Amino acid sequence: MSTNQFLVNSSPHYRSKDSTQSIMRDVIIAMLPALGGAVIFFGFRALTLTLVSVAACIAFESLFHWATKSKNTVSDLSAVVTGMLLAFTLPVTTPYWMVTVGAFFAIVVVKGLFGGLGKNFLNPALAARAFLFSWPTIMTTYTKPFSKIHGNLSFIFGEPMFTDGVISDSVDAVTGATALKSLKQGIVPDLDLVDLFVGNVPGCLGETSKLLILVGLAYLLFRKVIKWHIPVCYVGTVALLTYLFPTGGMDNLTYMSYELFSGGLMLGAVFMATDYTTSPLSRLGKVIYAVGCGGLTVLLRTFGSYPEAVCYSILIMNVVTLALDRYIKPRRYGIGGDNA
Repeated sequence: MSTNQFLVNSSPHYRSKDSTQSIMRDVIIAMLPALGGAVIFFGFRALTLTLVSVAACIAFESLFHWATKSKNTVSDLSAVVTGMLLAFTLPVTTPYWMVTVGAFFAIVVVKGLFGGLGKNFLNPALAARAFLFSWPTIMTTYTKPFSKIHGNLSFIFGEPMFTDGVISDSVDAVTGATALKSLKQGIVPDLDLVDLFVGNVPGCLGETSKLLILVGLAYLLFRKVIKWHIPVCYVGTVALLTYLFPTGGMDNLTYMSYELFSGGLMLGAVFMATDYTTSPLSRLGKVIYAVGCGGLTVLLRTFGSYPEAVCYSILIMNVVTLALDRYIKPRRYGIGGDNA
């Protein structure tokens, strides 16, 4: 009779070397090219604004765990990712006090009060961005690339002043997402498509250079941190709908190209919509989720009062994620059906 014994442990039986910290580290690395591009186009303040956002997120997460006497999870780097993403969704002229308010909302209200990492049902950075639209003028005033920002107290207490290299009392800025605003008015934007793709245009820190965002996407796919389904289906849905239904008398391809390269579509599709916690688990669920994000983006851009719609589209689909996970379940190992 055999004396071999079986060792029975609780699940999971398949283990990976990946951890929350290693995944977040990869996301940070993937965002570095876009951050570097922001510094090149908008100056050193792009870096300092990002550092303030990251520091505020880390501080609020530590304070929240201290106040609630819970385990401090700052070492998992999720607060760093939230801080970088929050800064990426803001204009370079955003006051430091305002990004600190956004960090508090993201970490304490959206993440901490709902149980911490893995339990929030909204993307913290995007929810904070939506909250910061309580100050719409600041949130929709963008600097031109290579403008010079004055180093004065307005950095901290108000809205910085900037010029094209000379000190003056004028503010060299454009209000609103100019390319999307022109498209909404049925006008071909006075911006070159190459500049839109490279990032030499006014906009939020991390959204302008689609080229550098795609470099980050390639890294995340190579490291298998995310799968292709959400970014490809999201951008593909926007491409299809804008190609089929152009506005303003523009030809289909021109309208579609400007829609794809304008605003925060690429940033949202690569770094926001793919958030593990707020996106579906199953492959089919991811596709439906991404198509929903794309459809809402086009719908809100076309009929909404605010030209940019990526933030709100993703937040709406974050809420739908719970239903998608409930009714579209990934198959169990060894059983036929959908698999994440």
